[in-house]
Amino acid sequence: MRYEIKLFFIFLFSILISQEVKAQEYFPPLTGKQWDTITPAQLNWCSDSIPSLLDFVGENNSKGFIVLVNGKIAIEKYYGSFTQDSIWYWASAGKSLLSTLVGIAFNDQLIDLQNSSSYYLSKGWTSCDSTAEQKIKVIHQLSMTSGINDNVIDVDCTTPTCLSCLANPGTRWAYHNAIYTLLEDVLSSATGQSLNTYLISKIKSKTGLTGIYLKQGYNNVFFSNARSMARFGLLASNNFVWNTDTVLRDGAYKTQMTNSSQNLNPSYGYLWWLNGKSSFMLPSSQLVFNGPLLPNAPMDLYSAMGKNGQLINVVPSKKIVVIRIGDKPKNANELPMIFNNEIWKRLNNVMCNSTYSNIENNKSIHIYPNPSNDYILIDGVDMTENISIFNTLGQKQAVSFENNKIDISTLPQGMYSLVLKMKTTSYRNNFIKN
Repeated sequence: MRYEIKLFFIFLFSILISQEVKAQEYFPPLTGKQWDTITPAQLNWCSDSIPSLLDFVGENNSKGFIVLVNGKIAIEKYYGSFTQDSIWYWASAGKSLLSTLVGIAFNDQLIDLQNSSSYYLSKGWTSCDSTAEQKIKVIHQLSMTSGINDNVIDVDCTTPTCLSCLANPGTRWAYHNAIYTLLEDVLSSATGQSLNTYLISKIKSKTGLTGIYLKQGYNNVFFSNARSMARFGLLASNNFVWNTDTVLRDGAYKTQMTNSSQNLNPSYGYLWWLNGKSSFMLPSSQLVFNGPLLPNAPMDLYSAMGKNGQLINVVPSKKIVVIRIGDKPKNANELPMIFNNEIWKRLNNVMCNSTYSNIENNKSIHIYPNPSNDYILIDGVDMTENISIFNTLGQKQAVSFENNKIDISTLPQGMYSLVLKMKTTSYRNNFIKN
């Protein structure tokens, strides 16, 4: 009887493993340009909406745009002189690639996330006193909770004089490039290999990804073609398994990397941005915005995002990967979230989907349209209440309103927080000005 039970569990385990391997049916060859395609018509998409999507992407200074479905190319478009082989930078989207490498080193027991960063960087890598510096751990670098002051002239500077302690590690979330950059030194110290060498052996050789990290001032910036970005997105979409090769093994690290790594900013994992959470914070700001990061996108999306709109969007539930590379979008600030959200608004039309609903902290209050160009309407609240609007720097904005209509036409494009102070409580939610 025990033998039969044992056989049953072996059989069950084999089925689960098989399902994981077969979850993604197609992977392009490791070399060459062959990559299977699938037409929007085969996907029953609303193909007549594709020109509007591609026009919007192109009008916003894009170089390349790719949509994968189940690993196959559904949409691929290059603009101007940019081609399939052209090289471009990932900017901060490269953070998510580094996070994956750190996870591999963690799985190989080369890095302990609970170790002090000083164990790998040596003492004196900050200007904090030795006790405070010792408290900063690798996990704090991954989750952007080091407590190092980000309100400095150069957030890229990695010299000790630029790195002072502002808060206890784990008590303050702040997007800080220098702390991420120093994580590269942690990886090299732990593995005994350079960043590019470790990348070749652990990811490039297994996925066919091409590209290289190049030093740009204090930063190491990853450069590749658009299809290499798509390969990395495909790897992430399939639970970091490429075909039958598990690149990043299952475990707590993978779960934390693509889920809330801390409670301060639930929309941030280990160097990945997360959608569908109750609130989010943005770089260079300590404001907390209610609702999901990308209201128009699927709630299980996680994204590698970089300056000027470098995007690797991964939607595991739909096996969709969306890539965008290019110059700064028109009339956009440095944050790629707004532009990304606008892409999904149009992509929903292509996929014949309605816009994904925003998550609000008071279901009786409704803000719409969101995003908007000139005004927003508010239902479910007495407009005689105290209304304030703040930008991402926490600066109050001057607006006028009549009845339930607020005029936002004079506001610059960006993301804002609307605060209603009522008699017994307050309400806060975010909106986007196009």
